[in-house]
Amino acid sequence: MLNLLERGSGRFVVAAPIAGWRAGPQVVWIDLLCPTREEELAVEAALGLELPTPEEMARLEPSSRLYQESGATFMTATLLARAHEERPIAAPVTFVLAKGMLVTLRYHELRAFSVFAERAAQLSVDSGAAALLGLLDAVVERLAQVLDEAGDAVEAASSLTFERPPGGDFRPLLTGLARAQSTVSLTRNCLVSLARPLSFAALAVEISRDAERQAHLGSLQRDTQSLTEHASFQASHISFLLDAALGLINIEQNGIIKFFSVVAVVFLPPTLVASAYGMNFRHMPELDWPFGYPLALGLMAFSAIAPLWWFRRKGWL
Repeated sequence: MLNLLERGSGRFVVAAPIAGWRAGPQVVWIDLLCPTREEELAVEAALGLELPTPEEMARLEPSSRLYQESGATFMTATLLARAHEERPIAAPVTFVLAKGMLVTLRYHELRAFSVFAERAAQLSVDSGAAALLGLLDAVVERLAQVLDEAGDAVEAASSLTFERPPGGDFRPLLTGLARAQSTVSLTRNCLVSLARPLSFAALAVEISRDAERQAHLGSLQRDTQSLTEHASFQASHISFLLDAALGLINIEQNGIIKFFSVVAVVFLPPTLVASAYGMNFRHMPELDWPFGYPLALGLMAFSAIAPLWWFRRKGWL
């Protein structure tokens, strides 16, 4: 899909590439979302540049992700997609500043893009550089929102971990913590990936010659750094909660094993006494005693109570 954003507009306009297609003078942002080959060729012909392939976008080498060519500045970052679904993913996105326009190439829906398109009219976006900075603002804001939501989930999990009644099911808690860990880890990776394009963007002519835009870019770099540190803190907090939950599981399991061990020890001596007097030998003097049966019951009771008394004296119960 080929989306166009014009000056003063608050929404995308879908364009159909035809032979000799050119972006109008009012276009400040060309967004290629899952483009067809014809759409890629139309944009490349209109701007006189070559867009990276999905394979090149996925590479981690700086030479493949950050470079300048034919007067255009190419920057590729990995952003978070499907943040509210069961399995969030990291999606590579390429930003290109060329001929006063911003070109973005992506293959996944990203909430930050549609949010910025809705804000563009109020922000008076009049150039590709302004569109890039505004879009990066929306991306950083979106990542911050994801971290905040993950933080709320972690706080709720923390309360459940330490205030949970004994015998409850730990599986929902562990599943929630694992999902939060995955989301926070992916978000941190995206922030680290975004830091390099933010530094490289300062080399673009449209930004390097404008002090206000340089200051804006510096603010984005500081925000990204602080969010990266916050994501690292959240990841360590989640790891602590996972360890605590596993420790509580072990404590409960040990308590169950302890209970069965005590029961086994308590009933073992009486069982031994009962087994001795349950043997059918002809010559057993206790069988003729008038108090043989009460004596056997007393021995069984004593052999059960004695271990319990000993365990309590030792502090094992």
